[in-house]
Amino acid sequence: MNRRRIAVAALALLALAGCSSNKGEAKPAASPTDGARQAVTDYISALNARSTTGLIRIGGVKDEPWSQREAAKILADKGGRGWKISNLEINHDMGPNTGSAHLSATDKAGKPMNDTFTVTRDKGTWHLVVFTGQPTAPGKTPASTATPTAS
Repeated sequence: MNRRRIAVAALALLALAGCSSNKGEAKPAASPTDGARQAVTDYISALNARSTTGLIRIGGVKDEPWSQREAAKILADKGGRGWKISNLEINHDMGPNTGSAHLSATDKAGKPMNDTFTVTRDKGTWHLVVFTGQPTAPGKTPASTATPTAS
């Protein structure tokens, strides 16, 4: 009786495996760097298109006056130059949701750009840390960057 149950269970598993087939096509698992790589590619596209909203989206910050001003400064410096990525390395050196992106690109005039970004994943979406002027929340004191002094 026990052998019979095992045989029925084995046949049921085989039948289920046959039903869930994808016509013999195995989908490759997404690389953990794919989303971060796409965020850097989207950053270059936003620069080339001079897109303030694109930079804000890639930066993962709110669309507010401070972020619009900072995006405008980034675009004034690097925007609309026809950047093409020549090398991009993504390292998850700070964990599965945080890492670094090392970018090399060349504009249409041949001028190189080398940059390193922190990449972060928030709720499944990858962002580049390109905005540095985010105001502190009301009631919070920002961390000091001054050199410590002895008391």
